[in-house]
Parts: sequence; structure tokens; C-alpha cells
Amino acid sequence: MKKAFVIVVLVLAALTMVSCSKSSESKTALVGYVINNMNDTFQTYIVDAFKEYYADKPDYTVEVQDAQEDVVKQQDHVNNLINKGAKALVVVPVNTSAMGPITQAAQDAGISLVYVNRNPFGESNPPANIYYVGSQEIVAGTLQAEAMGALLNGTGGVCILMGKLDNEGAILRTKGNKDTIASKFPGISILAEETGNWQRDQGMSLTENWITAHGSNLKGILGNNDEMALGAVEALKAANRTDVIVMGVDAIPDARVAVAGGDMSATVLQDAVGQGRGAAEAAYKALQGQSQDPISWIPFVLIDKSNIAQYQ
Repeated sequence: MKKAFVIVVLVLAALTMVSCSKSSESKTALVGYVINNMNDTFQTYIVDAFKEYYADKPDYTVEVQDAQEDVVKQQDHVNNLINKGAKALVVVPVNTSAMGPITQAAQDAGISLVYVNRNPFGESNPPANIYYVGSQEIVAGTLQAEAMGALLNGTGGVCILMGKLDNEGAILRTKGNKDTIASKFPGISILAEETGNWQRDQGMSLTENWITAHGSNLKGILGNNDEMALGAVEALKAANRTDVIVMGVDAIPDARVAVAGGDMSATVLQDAVGQGRGAAEAAYKALQGQSQDPISWIPFVLIDKSNIAQYQ
């Protein structure tokens, strides 16, 4: 009899522990993060800042999924996270024009969704319980072009290294370049604009082609991001071209080193930490039922030899 009693007690204790464990798990809210591509250096800084925000919040669990630049895969990741019971989602769009199904999935599930870094809404406000955190992309292109125009004294030929053509950043940064050159520096001609898909090796290949095609007429290269601009630097060094001004966007560590060393004339700081923390905070406020603006803008800053010391 005593043995049976002991067994009953042990079973009840085990059930209590399982119950407590499940209760503890149920108190942990899952926040899903679907990145466009973990091979995108700048994006890793954003997601790292996002995860750091939740590091001291034991009631939240963060799960990161990599879409690998595949829209369908990104949609699948979102649906899987919703099925897992995610309470909020953060997404870096692979294609800003193809986010309708993801937005709808979040709305159907009744959960908050934060887009970060790439704005799928253009000039419109997001729907209810959907948010955007990022920077006004056209400003980056404007800052670049103004700096380039000043260094070229308003004359010369430039080429533009564009990011993926389905990305808002590539479209608007290029627009900022072209509009500023057209309105403020009519003596500068745009010799070429081609996509390097945000990749350093493609920026290098395109620059090699432009060196051959445009020769001494090539005086400047405007990169939609630092990775492509750094590829341009490599190509120019290999060709012994020291007369071409190169600028990028993002202010990643390699770019800051290049600006400090004179290999790049400027980069435009896109605040990865600010965007990552901003997205994390937007998701957290939504989970807490706190009111907030649907869009949070993180400012761009031009970094050149005059202020690079502040960012090293």
C-alpha cells in the first residue's frame, strides 16, 4: 500500500512539473523575424540589434528565418511562424511590391506586423496594426549626389550601381541621385546605371566594364549600397584609376575604413542599430497594446573625411 502511495505521489509530482513547464512556455510570446537574406551584411546588423532588444525580456522568444531572396520562401516562413503561434512578426521584404499576401496573412491571424528597412507602402500609410520602421531612401541618394556634385565641381561623368530593382531602396536612392544631378548639377552626365543586386562582386564586375567603356570620362560612381561601392573600389585599384570618386550607402565597417583611408569619398549612414531597435520596439509596443505612429523614420547621415572620426 505504501509503495502504491509513493508511486501516486511521484506521478502527481511529475504531472505538476509538466504542467508548470507548459504554463511557463505559454507565457513566452513568440516574435518572428523573417530576413530577406542573411548574406546581406547590412541586414545582419539590423537583426542583431533586434535580437539584442529582446535579450533581457524573458517573456519573449525571437525566431529568425532566412528567405534567401525568395518571395515564396518568405511567405512560407511567415505562415509557419503564424502556425507556431507567433504573436508579432517583423519582415524585411524580399520584394516590396509582393508583400500583399504577408500583410493579409498577419491581418487574418490578428497579429501585429512590422516591416523594417524596406517600405512596401510607398507614400501610403500602413493598414491598422501594421507598421514600418526605416529611413527615407530618397534622402540617401540626394545626400550622395550633392556630395558628388560638389567634389566634381559640377562636371564629369558618373555611373550608378543600383541594388535589386524590385527594392524600394534601389529605386528611390537612384531617383535621389538622378533628380539632384538634374536639378543642381546639369554639367554632370550619367553614363550608365545598372543593377549589381547589392553584391560586392557584381559591383566590381560592372565597374570593370565601365572603366573599359567610358575610359577617362568616368569620374564618379554612386553605389546604392556600400558592398557594391567597395566592389567598385577594388576594380578601380586594379586598373590604377585614382581619379574616380566612389560613394556608397550604409556605412558598414569596411566602408568606414575605406572613407578614413581615402579609397571612398563618402558613405551615407543608414542606422542599422536604430532600425533594428526601432522594429523591436514597434513590435513590443504592439504586443503591449501601446499606441504608436504607423511609420518611424530613422535619419540618414552623410559620412566623409570631415566627420569620419566620429564613426570609427
